[in-house]
Amino acid sequence: MTILAPVLEGFFTERLMTQRRASPNTIAAYRDTFKLLLGYACQRTGKRPSRLDIADLDAPLISGFLQHLETVRGNSITTRNARLAAIHSLFGYAALKAPEYAALIARVLAIPAKRHDHTTVNFLALPEIEALLAAPDTTTWHGRRDHALLMLAAQTGLRVSELTGLNIVDAHLGTGPHVYCVGKGRKERCTPLTAQTVKVLTPWLAERGGDGPDPLFCARRGGRLSRDAVERLLAKYVAIAANTCPSLRAKTVSPHTLRHSAAMSLLHAGVDVTVIALWLGHESPTSSRVYLHADMEIKERALARTTPPNTKPGRYQAPDSLLTFLDGL
Repeated sequence: MTILAPVLEGFFTERLMTQRRASPNTIAAYRDTFKLLLGYACQRTGKRPSRLDIADLDAPLISGFLQHLETVRGNSITTRNARLAAIHSLFGYAALKAPEYAALIARVLAIPAKRHDHTTVNFLALPEIEALLAAPDTTTWHGRRDHALLMLAAQTGLRVSELTGLNIVDAHLGTGPHVYCVGKGRKERCTPLTAQTVKVLTPWLAERGGDGPDPLFCARRGGRLSRDAVERLLAKYVAIAANTCPSLRAKTVSPHTLRHSAAMSLLHAGVDVTVIALWLGHESPTSSRVYLHADMEIKERALARTTPPNTKPGRYQAPDSLLTFLDGL
């Protein structure tokens, strides 16, 4: 066995699990990265994974792997950069365990992340949220569960992993109602609940039953919902809601869209971005500034303040139906 195998094993057991106490999601993402990398290296070198050495994973091979992710696997630049970050982390650890490969490791660490376009966030307007919340059939057990889950997600902006990780004991519906969760980066936070959300969660908890450590939102047999299950039920209700709110057909709605929607609701209510960052569990308020870019109302209010004197602010309206048609092309 070459030195790569023990270095890779130590990276997971010593660095990620012991020293950094990485989350299961992080470990799974890193695991998938190196499974793909080793598979690519096997095809290029003809060696089995256990026979590969650090010298086989040089900068040209890593660069070729990153190109392979984009051109063959169809991964986005964001995914490509995430894979590169995992590789950089491994090689930073390898520099301590195999200093004889310092020159090769330095060249791999010098591979830069790829620049990419930053799109504005996708979020739901209030009528779209209302249509989505009205979609579940609350005469059924699944409908009442899904209605409570969607209400909580749209109001709190919890990540899907945080939603599925909630236990009964984490929902506090008495004085100062809130939900407690341990989010990304092992950051603990409490998110307040509105009276409407409490009104929906209270009967659900009574019907749900169970003990404190049991999942707040469970499958029919009591098991915890998976990420895929939440994505499927959301897609189902978006399709139903689109019948009464056609604008939903033009949007790609994921669980993270509900998180963005909660942030935009706070922003429209005049909440400062630093508070929104705390609400969402962001590492830095910089991450919350994307919502400022997505909010056209804030930009239009800023534009109205710069309007020259004696000029009535407002949107341009074409003076003729034919011009309106041409402007819409």
